[in-house]
Amino acid sequence: MNLARALGSIGGLTLASRVLGLVRDSLFARFVGAGFASDAFLIAFRLPNMFRALFAEGAFSAAFIPMFNKKVAERGEGEAEDAGLSRGVAFAEDALSVLLPVLIAMTVLMELAAWPVTWALSGGFNDASEADFAFAVQLARITFPYLLLISLVSLLGGILNSLHRFWVAAAAPILLNLCLIVALLLFHDHEPLFTARNQAIAVTVSGVLQLAWLIWACRRAGVRLRLKRPTINADVRRLLSLIWPAAAGAGAMQINLVVSTALAASLLGAGSVSYIYFADRLNQLPLGLIGIGLGTVLLPTISAQLGRGDETAAMDTQNRGMELALFLTLPATVALVVCGAPIVAALFQHGKFTPADTAATAASLAAFSLGLPSYILVKVLTPGFYARQDTRTPVRYATISMAVNLALNLAFILPLRHVGPPLATAIASSVNVAMLWRALARRGHFVADAQLARRAPRLLAAALLMGAVMWFANAPLAPWTTGPSLHRWIAMFALVATGALVYFAATFLFGAFHVADVRRLIRRPQQV
Repeated sequence: MNLARALGSIGGLTLASRVLGLVRDSLFARFVGAGFASDAFLIAFRLPNMFRALFAEGAFSAAFIPMFNKKVAERGEGEAEDAGLSRGVAFAEDALSVLLPVLIAMTVLMELAAWPVTWALSGGFNDASEADFAFAVQLARITFPYLLLISLVSLLGGILNSLHRFWVAAAAPILLNLCLIVALLLFHDHEPLFTARNQAIAVTVSGVLQLAWLIWACRRAGVRLRLKRPTINADVRRLLSLIWPAAAGAGAMQINLVVSTALAASLLGAGSVSYIYFADRLNQLPLGLIGIGLGTVLLPTISAQLGRGDETAAMDTQNRGMELALFLTLPATVALVVCGAPIVAALFQHGKFTPADTAATAASLAAFSLGLPSYILVKVLTPGFYARQDTRTPVRYATISMAVNLALNLAFILPLRHVGPPLATAIASSVNVAMLWRALARRGHFVADAQLARRAPRLLAAALLMGAVMWFANAPLAPWTTGPSLHRWIAMFALVATGALVYFAATFLFGAFHVADVRRLIRRPQQV
């Protein structure tokens, strides 16, 4: 498998999803703004969104894909070619037989406990009125079924990823964004509470559509899962033992965001949750394009290489993954820090979203972006553990990073307000990466090769040069970012094009890449 091309396939669909997400957020800012209505919806969406990140992009895939791949690879003497797939499907049916009742029970429990769950996520919205809090609880009840639906989507997506049909699961989030956009365009109202309620309904509708999409794709791939009575055999017990630590390990950043959101809602005024949300959405754009795509490709690739005992190939794959992550992440980090204000203004500053909201969101974005390399390197490093079916080590480090995040949140939130939680999250993620790297290096499972060691500092120098040029470009472009829509898009295109041209030129100027290197990165096959 060619690592860059596989990432490009996933990244292209993820880019489409993230662009639609920005359109959705821009419409949301216009029709709902940054106040209690937006805070209430974002709190209601936080829990199901966290489960999406934990299961669809993390824990379930981390535990399920290596086991499913092993089943598919097993082939006895004289067996047909599809015998392995049949064993994999049988294992998936056993997993579904246990997962589905648990998800149904969890959904019912969440519906019954919506009041305390909403309070835990919001801290009561800093003493909101009884009617306002009841509205927030109502939104939570509407979105909770998404937990069940998206977890089933993750099971089917894991099967398709194991069969190297990466694009199908990568396309599923597009349906979420399309549902939310349609709801905003067709069912918005001058009253933000009405619009927020329709957004909650659209979330659950999107879960139904995503599940239908994955079922259809699995059937096209020859995979049909039957519903059966719960079966707890050795394989299912092994899967469950791997999922829970993987969930905590993969979800460190998501749990950190929940803690940050809850503290902001309870200790700061209305709008703070929205500032952090809009900043996180921009921060998630490169994370989704690079980190999630790399994690999706690296896990089955490294699992297959280790399955044949090829440690050298696995080491090279992880080095090239690290190199690709830094090549794409460092300029994104610098750009979001330097150009946060014009980017936020161009995307969100219209309708109910004010210049003050832009300034506050840009400050939060700069803090989040400082941790962007760490967020993505976690996605690159954890497959080194998961491919060896070690999900416990990442959870230990994730627990430590969550403790660091909580301590820093409490220290930063009052003096730094809405900037404090993002900064705490960035530092905690960096602590997590340092521990993961050290553990892999100590075990001999990851050593930075000469090529990575040579290129990393040169890529950083190129990104910093790009940042200096973009800083000077901010002033002449600033008036365009708050003008008519066409002017906003021209300003955004000018910023992105300027940054991209300067960065790519600088990578060659500093010797981070040569033309021959780029050709090899794109064309060299990475065997699985």
